[in-house]
Amino acid sequence: MEENQITIVDEKGNEHLCEIIFTFDAEKFGKKSYVVFSPIGEVDEDGDQIFDAMAYEQSEDEGGTLLSIESEEEWEMVQEMFNTLADEQEEE
Repeated sequence: MEENQITIVDEKGNEHLCEIIFTFDAEKFGKKSYVVFSPIGEVDEDGDQIFDAMAYEQSEDEGGTLLSIESEEEWEMVQEMFNTLADEQEEE
């Protein structure tokens, strides 16, 4: 597995190899870190790339623990960060 990839296990126990799009830290919700990712080779019903996000806690080794984003406020913050990045990419 490459450095910019993670494996996500869904609620059915299926593994999905995902590309990390970007990560960021935010103090607004208790100094959490967030990762935005896209399942490799998976698209929605319209053929568009799928994006998702999770919070994570870095461990002392190379790994960490992924956490669900529970609140609507957190999702809004992640969406705002994603939109900002997408806008910057379009400008380049």
